[in-house]
Amino acid sequence: MTKIKMNIANLNCFYAKKQVLENISLHINANQILSIIGPSNSGKTTFLRTLNRMSDFDADYWRKGKVFLDEKDIFSMNMEKLRSRVGMLFAMPMPLPLSIFENVAYAPRRLNLLKGKPKKYIDEIVETSLRDASLWDEVKDRLDESAMKMSGGQQQRLCIARILAIDPEVILFDEPCSGLDPISTAKVEETMMALKKRYTIVLVTNNVKQASRVGDVTAFFLMGKLIEIDDTAKLFVAPKQKETNDYITGRFG
Repeated sequence: MTKIKMNIANLNCFYAKKQVLENISLHINANQILSIIGPSNSGKTTFLRTLNRMSDFDADYWRKGKVFLDEKDIFSMNMEKLRSRVGMLFAMPMPLPLSIFENVAYAPRRLNLLKGKPKKYIDEIVETSLRDASLWDEVKDRLDESAMKMSGGQQQRLCIARILAIDPEVILFDEPCSGLDPISTAKVEETMMALKKRYTIVLVTNNVKQASRVGDVTAFFLMGKLIEIDDTAKLFVAPKQKETNDYITGRFG
């Protein structure tokens, strides 16, 4: 039986007086990839940032509705605790100006996850996280080098490893391949496909083909509304809504 990991009920989001999401209701299954597609200004990123309350930092942002993580209301949870359970990867790689090793070790240290643990424990976390991010073989001999010397694709996978180091339950990907070449994009997609065995993934992408390649379920957003959500194979072969068909066939967007 499929387990629901997150449940979104009647979510409405605003920036000052402008409404950017309208009555969004959907659920996200555990150990699946939900791809979210739609043209610019459809509210996709706002939706994603709401799932770990990243938008709370914006003074103009406010919301109505509920979001549940394992049946717990995320808006009543401690924010740092929430973000240890729901990690987020941004469109542009943002490595810290530290070594490759220290980039991965940073979050476990900051969250005090290493208290009372032997030194080899952090070494194991770093190696495991880099392996799971499909990066270990490329960097294992230069862990002390600055992360800023890595390629863009490697930096993005390093940022994935940094998230994995705190072992979250859900990972949010916001256009993770928008600035990457096709080879780096393929590696990130392969990493996402492998990670869903252990994590729940939500992917926002403007690349319709990427959504069709990696998504188990795909949701189509348009002008702040959820137009359609279905199994990816069904949605791309026989969408129920004309707007969905027009978008995935390139008639607009």
